[in-house]
Amino acid sequence: MIAPTTATVIAVGTAEKGLVARSRSVRCARLAQDDVDFHSHLPDYASMQISRLLSAGSITALALTATACGSAVPDGTDEASTVQVLASFYPLQYVVERVGGEHVTVDNLTPPSAEPHDLELSPAQVRAIGDAGLVVYLSGFQPAVDDGVEQRQPEHVVDASGAAELEEDPAGGHEGETAEEHADEEGAEDEHAGTDPHFWLDPVRLAAVAQQVADELAAVDPDNADAYAEGAAALDADLVALDEQYTERLAPCADATLVTSHEAFGYLAGRYDLSLVGIAGIDPESEVAPARIREIREIVRANDVSTIYVETIADPQAAEALASDLGVDTATLDPVEGQTAADADYLDVMEANLDALADGLACS
Repeated sequence: MIAPTTATVIAVGTAEKGLVARSRSVRCARLAQDDVDFHSHLPDYASMQISRLLSAGSITALALTATACGSAVPDGTDEASTVQVLASFYPLQYVVERVGGEHVTVDNLTPPSAEPHDLELSPAQVRAIGDAGLVVYLSGFQPAVDDGVEQRQPEHVVDASGAAELEEDPAGGHEGETAEEHADEEGAEDEHAGTDPHFWLDPVRLAAVAQQVADELAAVDPDNADAYAEGAAALDADLVALDEQYTERLAPCADATLVTSHEAFGYLAGRYDLSLVGIAGIDPESEVAPARIREIREIVRANDVSTIYVETIADPQAAEALASDLGVDTATLDPVEGQTAADADYLDVMEANLDALADGLACS
């Protein structure tokens, strides 16, 4: 696996540098949210603290304070020379990091381990959308980001929905649902107008978005166009290898029934010939009707399902209760909507998901 690039990621970060960057961004966001111009306070501050400013040490401290709201950058990298990129959630952040490498500085609008569906933006984040050199987002997935893009009209934008070719039902069917129940479920989930946003769980679709990002970065920064093309090619090679792993290991599981907490895995199921059954719909917060639980119970028994999959971001209570009632195992899948561990990137998590699927599905 190719090691992660050194592109700066303020919203996620690692070790001490990541903690410092997050702490700095929180302090600066508070100032910006209150519409306070930090620099406008410097004269008053200096007059009140004039005696302290007489020492060289205090002048240095003040200078450090005044620059504390800048983005963290890799050692030896001039921040002014990098493209400032805003990614709306983790999979897009990962793509930009891999494609842009040392030539980009990436901020993630969604905090680590947060639920991206429910993202709300501060005034500072909305302003940052207009100031970024490039904004990478998925239209319809996070309404607050959609509003921010519409309001601020950034010059360079990548909307991943086009290259990802979103579908309403990528798994090819809602097993166990009547047409009326599926229509009711869609009506309750207006966040993506009937399409499934979780395209990044299909490595082939994510590779298409990587190329889109490379093309737009080249438009923003033509001097480094070759580097962006190389970054996209390297990521594409990793994603092709990941797809090959999934294809080989899940081939004996063709048509196996995959029961999950919610329908985040439609693109994965569609790519690798699995039959997806979600306890909840695309929105992990949607209510599950008792009739749906009864239907899934019948599906599990009829298809010899031995494992029900809970997820890292969804409430496991319904899935665990159902598994206990049926006497089957539970295992965990990560929908990779956020980076839940700083030392595990997209490829790491997808490989762990593959292990869980190969171990838990009914494969011949």
